[in-house]
Amino acid sequence: MSTGGECRYVIDQNAYIKLILHALNHKASAVNGLLLGRLSGEVVEITNSVPLFHSSQIGLLPPLEIALITIEEYFSSQGLSIVGYFHANERFDDLELGTVARNIADHVYRYFPQAALLLLDNKKLGALQNNKDMAPVMQLYTRDSSKSWKLESNGNKRLTTKEPSANIVLLDFVSLEKWNDVVDFDDHLDDISKDWLNSGLFK
Repeated sequence: MSTGGECRYVIDQNAYIKLILHALNHKASAVNGLLLGRLSGEVVEITNSVPLFHSSQIGLLPPLEIALITIEEYFSSQGLSIVGYFHANERFDDLELGTVARNIADHVYRYFPQAALLLLDNKKLGALQNNKDMAPVMQLYTRDSSKSWKLESNGNKRLTTKEPSANIVLLDFVSLEKWNDVVDFDDHLDDISKDWLNSGLFK
């Protein structure tokens, strides 16, 4: 079985945009989310994402376990598995991979050894407006049997968006302040009528 150190990661435009909008919706908080997809040869295809938490619950085990079970049950019927984890730090200038992010990503890795850990890079996000860079605005971390997550120095080659214009579309969503429409699992636990699947976000 191949490890994360050998795989490439391709993320669908909507999965990518949804997680970034989630982070923008809670600029004063750390946020996180799960990546859904499948392994196809040496490529991990990330086809969907689920925003998880934005509050003090972000590192708590009981709500996380509820979310993992619910999400896994829903997407397994579509042939998708949890293939990674997304995290955005509370501070705009913080690019450190913290304990909470590592612990949750470790949990995902136990079930999917090719798991990706994506950390939002706010500097890259801020620069998009000016340079229209095609690379994802996040840092890629992977791990192997060493049990430590390492930043991929060639992350721009190993992590790509499926659609080259994803960042341009992202800027359109940002200009429309679509982050206000994102619902995460935190919101759903507070009010179960809120759609954690965000079915209408891209309509």
